Amino acid sequence: MSSTPSASTSRPPLTARVLARALSIPSPTTGLEVHRGVRVPMRDGVDLIADHYEPLTPSPAGTILVRAPYGRGFPFAAFFGSVYATRGYHVVFQSVRGTYGSGGVFSPMVDEVADGADTVEWLRHQPWFTGTFATMGLSYLGFTQWALLMDPPPELSAAIITVGPHDFSRATWGTGAFTVNDFLGWSDMVSRQEEVGQVRQIVRQARANAVVKRTATQAPIGESGRTLLGSGGAWWESWITDPDSDPEFWNRVSLGDALDRVNVPVLLIGGWQDLFLEQTLAQYAHLRDRGVPTALTVGSWTHAQVMTKGAPIVLRESLNWLDEHLAGRPATPRARVHAHVHRSGWIDLPDWPPATTAQTLYLTPAHGLSGTAPDDGAAPSTFTFDPSDPTPTIGGRLLSPQGGYRDDGALALRSDVAEFTGAELTDDLYVLGTPVVELAHSCDNPHNDVFVRVSEVDAAGRSHNVTDGFRRLVGDSASSGTVRLELDDVAHRFTAGSRIRLLVAGGSHPRFVRNLGTDEPVATGTRMATATHTVHHGAGGLSTLVLPVGSPSAD
Repeated sequence: MSSTPSASTSRPPLTARVLARALSIPSPTTGLEVHRGVRVPMRDGVDLIADHYEPLTPSPAGTILVRAPYGRGFPFAAFFGSVYATRGYHVVFQSVRGTYGSGGVFSPMVDEVADGADTVEWLRHQPWFTGTFATMGLSYLGFTQWALLMDPPPELSAAIITVGPHDFSRATWGTGAFTVNDFLGWSDMVSRQEEVGQVRQIVRQARANAVVKRTATQAPIGESGRTLLGSGGAWWESWITDPDSDPEFWNRVSLGDALDRVNVPVLLIGGWQDLFLEQTLAQYAHLRDRGVPTALTVGSWTHAQVMTKGAPIVLRESLNWLDEHLAGRPATPRARVHAHVHRSGWIDLPDWPPATTAQTLYLTPAHGLSGTAPDDGAAPSTFTFDPSDPTPTIGGRLLSPQGGYRDDGALALRSDVAEFTGAELTDDLYVLGTPVVELAHSCDNPHNDVFVRVSEVDAAGRSHNVTDGFRRLVGDSASSGTVRLELDDVAHRFTAGSRIRLLVAGGSHPRFVRNLGTDEPVATGTRMATATHTVHHGAGGLSTLVLPVGSPSAD
């Protein structure tokens, strides 16, 4: 627990003004005083600890509430504290239950609805409270905002939710397979983040990807994960359990009702390579359809790049949103959707997805991808997935630093991957929206997964991922039938002279927990069986890739 609150005062330094000019954001207007270790009481007697950034101005612009599990130091203090306080906003930056001095036990997502409401009740009674507030933050800090929106306080004026999920069940198990790389890795990081020794933490993070991959390859994975986490990550056993087996737990961390209750303006920020992209786009569509004032910004970013590569745009657009919807200041008009087209530039759109034309490409024998359908006699393509040597993950929507756009040429060379590559493009091709793959598919093992990826092969033969799709198959479609996969939404320019490639595999390890090929539970399974997949091209059915093609002009 924290001791007596302390305070420190500072004026906006010259470097802050220089940085503001470089980022094209408003210059600091005031100094600030930081009150550290402020206690915020919860209904069960637990105190949560916060830092209060007070702007030294007689006319503050409003209040911002940020709730996080990652500590109140760098980089979060700078990103959410001093930036906004020196522009006239009170900022309350709070550590959630069981983290960084806050009382209680940290159980991810479980207590955020009640604790968020109790924090607002405390906020109402502070003598400096401006009477209205906004919320902001990324990732888990976005989830804490959705938790507050389960019962929106009347004082809430706006929200800025960056790469923030509202449904943790969907994030972990939405494809039918547990997203092991992200959430075993996150559990390992968070359960040890307060260990003493910065060097030790840096070393741990540097080897985290290899450790998680090795752990995910051991069976049973429930036991191997516990060995990695040791006494930490008490939630691991709940997370590795299929949602159908414990609906009560998963309902507590699934906040879909918040999307029907929020009415304040919401700015949503995401990344084409962010692990929560699907939820960000679903949030936008739901709020738009309800008539809630909402705007969407999506960059060519991974989850972590939002605070690095994306920071200038995130700061500019967040400050602009707060000016308009909290401070009541004049704001720069913006389009409803601001999207970065990968390998092109930023565009403004009236909505997402934009109007496009469907372009169909057929998977053909001998690794082809063509605008012409193969004849009825075309031979199928086959490959075998072996869980003892699973198809590896290369790039994509990962939480780890290994995510994002990567050279994935090694995948096309594997015997457990079916590869289909088209002819050179004569012109640039803009793909905007949701690509769809329909596979005429059969498998000799009813326990199987299907992973598909669209990549771009440049003129030099280098391949880089663009978008993926994955599903764990169950029921009749697991053995035979048409498998329809909606890939991740994309805004991408395939350049003239490049080629479009489609990869089909039986898994992507360790992004998704490998399919052992048996009916044993994920957490305790040890038996393994191979799965031979067949992709049909002729009499057995046609397999296609449908691309939403448009022609935007970048600004």
